[in-house]
Amino acid sequence: MKIRLDAIDWHILKELQADGRITNVELARRVGISAPPCLRRVRALEEAGLIRGYRTLLDEKQLGFDVTAFAMVGLHSQTEADLLAFETQVEAWPEVRESYMLSGEVDFLLKCVVPDLQSFQNFIIRDLTAAPNVDNVRTALTIRQTKNEAAVPVEHID
Repeated sequence: MKIRLDAIDWHILKELQADGRITNVELARRVGISAPPCLRRVRALEEAGLIRGYRTLLDEKQLGFDVTAFAMVGLHSQTEADLLAFETQVEAWPEVRESYMLSGEVDFLLKCVVPDLQSFQNFIIRDLTAAPNVDNVRTALTIRQTKNEAAVPVEHID
């Protein structure tokens, strides 16, 4: 079910995406309404699933996670049961921070964040290539990150 959003809802989403720790009073001030209706709108957006949660973004490099790499995974079988089984396995791997099912030559693209190259190699050999239904794995190490915009490009459209 598609939710109909007005200009205030779009503004709320944009402000919260920029600063998830903003107080309701400050949010209300920025979007031009009083605090109680602002809070009601935020709760309605949460209940509708448009706001899925709030989180703190950490600097992985400062925490000792120096390697970000991608694994492109091809599976032997793409039946729904096999795809779901692989997705369940991916959920259990802490090295995998993002996972996408793709169309085309690669079935899954996994973004992995690990302390060092040896940790990535261990994960690939010990876990990923040994997983049931995995046919092939290609990897790519990142050189540097050139953009990191976790936000959705929210622009109000009437």
